[in-house]
Amino acid sequence: MAKERVRRKLAAILAADVVGYSRLMREDETGTLAQLKTLRKEILYPKVSEYRGRVFKTTGDGTLIEFPSAVDAVQHAVDVQQAVAQRNAAVPGDLRMELRIGINVGDIIIDGDDIYGDGVNVASRLEELAEPGGTCIFGTVFDQVKDKLDFGFDDLGPREVKNIIEPIRTYQVRMDGGASTKTSARPDEPQPPPLSDKPSIAVLPIENMSGDPEQEYFSDGITENIITELS
Repeated sequence: MAKERVRRKLAAILAADVVGYSRLMREDETGTLAQLKTLRKEILYPKVSEYRGRVFKTTGDGTLIEFPSAVDAVQHAVDVQQAVAQRNAAVPGDLRMELRIGINVGDIIIDGDDIYGDGVNVASRLEELAEPGGTCIFGTVFDQVKDKLDFGFDDLGPREVKNIIEPIRTYQVRMDGGASTKTSARPDEPQPPPLSDKPSIAVLPIENMSGDPEQEYFSDGITENIITELS
């Protein structure tokens, strides 16, 4: 009996998720669900049709969308995030419903109306890396859209993500419309000091085992003397 051939194709996959959805549901289940339905009906889904996309799965607050091109997927994401931000301008901070979005271009497996494969998995991991109200894209998406859209992009560098063997090259879409920049980490993350090619030693504080708090100065002094001598 001949083995059934798996249907595959190349597509842009967008994964969107609500920030802090569990907290919102704890505080107001009925109101949160109504707000999610309104967001999808009035913002997310109309934009899907506008950019020739197809919603192929919803899971609670999550939405997975297939687009025929990376340009359509990124333009859709920016339009949606801008519309959500405008809606939130009149909403108190703790009640705002914000989205994180991740976009990938990859080979996918088609099973009826559903889609599977690493193309979908990477999009979901990119969504987890995005800031509230932000959009993260894979390096292959950036390569396809960088000269076709008027948005800037921040290079976040390779990122290790769950269940993906190799680090993924990640970019964040700049919602302020500024020019692209290159960074190795998010702007709010401290940058590590440059690594030296020489051996290094770390000295842990010596603990006062006497039980007498007045002897703390003695153990601290020994620690400082060791560091001084080593340096």
